[in-house]
Amino acid sequence: MMESLHVAVAVFSLLSLGQTAPTTNCDSLTQQIQISGRDQLLGRWNYIAESSDIRGSKELLEISRGTVWLNYVAANEENIMIGSMHLKTFGQCFSMTFNSTLESNTLTFDYPYSSTGFHLKTGCPDCRVVYSNITFGRSSYRAVQLLSRRMKVSAAELEEYKKQVECLNLPEAAILDPEQGFCPDPSVSKDSKSFDMTSFMGTSNMSMIDEIFQSGAAVKTFSEVFSQLSSTLVEAMGN
Repeated sequence: MMESLHVAVAVFSLLSLGQTAPTTNCDSLTQQIQISGRDQLLGRWNYIAESSDIRGSKELLEISRGTVWLNYVAANEENIMIGSMHLKTFGQCFSMTFNSTLESNTLTFDYPYSSTGFHLKTGCPDCRVVYSNITFGRSSYRAVQLLSRRMKVSAAELEEYKKQVECLNLPEAAILDPEQGFCPDPSVSKDSKSFDMTSFMGTSNMSMIDEIFQSGAAVKTFSEVFSQLSSTLVEAMGN
């Protein structure tokens, strides 16, 4: 049972990763911007929305009713950041740590999957729009995420992001609901309780997750897993 729980949470962590693009303003909306250094990326970033061409990703993010925030701190090595992801889903908190490298305006990481990302122009003053090419298992995917220092952005800022998604020919984005609440910051909350998924996110599990997505059964499979396990999450986290 715990193995199924791990796989299901791993999927939502990965997501925490077919319309015709309009021609108006797309050149501007998909323009890459320069990141002068890692310092401007450090600190907390809240997930606002995400679109990807992973089959069923939008539905799964909506089913999870989850929230996600990231935190970056500087590593000793130049241009390397230590990242942590904090996911809240079904009332429980899960976390994962990873290393990111910013070099030549490209943000990359290799674990738990391979990703190369670029920042796109945005009119939101405290936001990041990150367009990524992702590989896990034997498949490659595209995704674009909207992150902000705030927990919620304005309607106009969200609309601009939605237009960027259209311009990139990606499916409609899933919008995360901050009203669901966020996991507490473990650095300031001694009582925070979170299950660390870092060691679980290995190559074999990424391949298994990819096979489920490729089969087209991801929504059904992981919906059933969480339907069976949601009532026992509190007990599982206590063990």
